[in-house]
Amino acid sequence: MADTYQVGERVQVYLDEKFGEREGWYTGTVMRIEPYSQHRSFYWVRLDADAQAILRMVEISVFNPKNIKQAG
Repeated sequence: MADTYQVGERVQVYLDEKFGEREGWYTGTVMRIEPYSQHRSFYWVRLDADAQAILRMVEISVFNPKNIKQAG
């Protein structure tokens, strides 16, 4: 089973090739969690200021567990 994260936890989220030259890992904080099924949830992550400037968004939801990991 995939890792689970808690509200307030620092994470990195991966944005894939759909984001073009902005593809990569970005750091932020889990702000809320919306359960989807028994084993998966949507993680709403508030991006750090530098990521907000690059991506032009403040918050993003992450559903795929391979696209989120604990911030190092």
